[in-house]
Amino acid sequence: MAAAVLDAIKAKFGPGILATSSHHGDDVAIVKREALREIASFLRDDPAMAFKLPCYCTCIDYLGLEGLAPSAGTVPTGYASRTRGEGSGAPGARFAMVYELRSLTHGHRIRLKVPLMEEDLVVPSLADLWPAFNWLERETYDMYGVSFQGHPDLRRIFMYEEFVGYPLRKDYPKEKRQPLVRREWSDE
Repeated sequence: MAAAVLDAIKAKFGPGILATSSHHGDDVAIVKREALREIASFLRDDPAMAFKLPCYCTCIDYLGLEGLAPSAGTVPTGYASRTRGEGSGAPGARFAMVYELRSLTHGHRIRLKVPLMEEDLVVPSLADLWPAFNWLERETYDMYGVSFQGHPDLRRIFMYEEFVGYPLRKDYPKEKRQPLVRREWSDE
């Protein structure tokens, strides 16, 4: 489907694309964090691409599955056999930011993945390119702790500000108790 799109971004952005794959209709480009905004702008603005519909953005926590995670310089084991990128099969980053985009004009769909190390969970915001990503980036910040540089209003959206931790991370203890916070408007 969007194999031509994968070829186009790989040709245009070269080292910014770590790997690509097209498997069972899922076209995926693993991209460097530093190249994400430039690639996203190209996909949105180029008439041959026309990715005007942002479907979702979220984070994946690969804790316990590090061998399946995309890496900043390698392709995970079992992934290299179906990619067009280079890969050594070394374990990857713990987290990956994932963006799904669609082009209604051309009928394409593409998924961008940005590998993130646990100690460096920062990625550029795409909320100014696609306003629909504003709240989805806030949700990802709230649930996983990923910080979005340049986001217009990065604050918690589901949990209260005093909440400690990030509840969708795989290492978040399910028995953890949170502090009771009294609000001025509360009768109790």
